[in-house]
Amino acid sequence: MIYRLLFVSMIDAIKKVMLAGVGAAAVSAEKAEKALDDLVAKGKLSATDAKEAAKKLADDGKKELDEASKNLEERFDSVLKKLGRGQAERIEKLETQIALLEAKVLELEAKNAVEVSD
Repeated sequence: MIYRLLFVSMIDAIKKVMLAGVGAAAVSAEKAEKALDDLVAKGKLSATDAKEAAKKLADDGKKELDEASKNLEERFDSVLKKLGRGQAERIEKLETQIALLEAKVLELEAKNAVEVSD
């Protein structure tokens, strides 16, 4: 149960981080576009150079977003593996306890059968 709550909490945090990243990227793109437009208006940059710069910024931004997504996915997978290891150990321990209890029940049943036959 605690793992489920932790998992849901982690998913919410990841969503918030991703949305913040997308929002920051949108604001940055708007600011970059405005700065490039200002440079073109002042004659310090040609329209062609501005388009090339905008394309480069967009490509770089996409590359950074892809890298951040990959990094996040790797971290998420790592956390899931850690959670899974804990679950596997817990299940193994419970299976051992069940096997011991089953053996004890069989022992008691056998002892009870002997006492009843006497």
